[in-house]
Amino acid sequence: MLPGLEPAELPADAIEVGRIADAWGIKGWFKVLPHSASPEALFSSKRWYLQPSERGAKTFSGTVLLSIKEAKDHSDSVVATAHEVPDRNAAEALRGARIFVSRSSFPTAGKDEYYWVDLIGLEVVNREGVVLGEVRELLSTGPQTVLVLEYSQADEAGVSKTLERMIPFVSAFVDGVDLSARRITVDWQPDY
Repeated sequence: MLPGLEPAELPADAIEVGRIADAWGIKGWFKVLPHSASPEALFSSKRWYLQPSERGAKTFSGTVLLSIKEAKDHSDSVVATAHEVPDRNAAEALRGARIFVSRSSFPTAGKDEYYWVDLIGLEVVNREGVVLGEVRELLSTGPQTVLVLEYSQADEAGVSKTLERMIPFVSAFVDGVDLSARRITVDWQPDY
């Protein structure tokens, strides 16, 4: 265990938002590679939970808590400093660590804006009430985001197999998102 890092319990609503890439400068700052092009969760939370990467050197185990002093944009990444990281050596020891933030500390999304993590697992139905599948993931294709749905279908022998369906997440096809009902309604047909 690195000095100054305290073991912590990962919150039940923790979301992985990035990883520590390397030390940045000599005063304990470190470079973060966010998983999102809009890393507001890293800026809004002052409590980051770290877990060691699956591969590479493990300088700590379990989950530890960092109390963030400052996090800011820098070029194509984010740089941050924490009370528990006094110098470059301590920052280097965190290289590869996975960063988790409590979902409850994310900034509030604007009207008709959604965090991808909130859409994963939602049921997708069309206007006629036909269930098209469940959101497994989202893909950014540049100009738009695409919902990747998973659904089951029986083949000629009656054996059920899991298939994939993609629907652009744009207002032309998405009628509404009801997070409380865990449902997305779309203008889409099963045979598209």
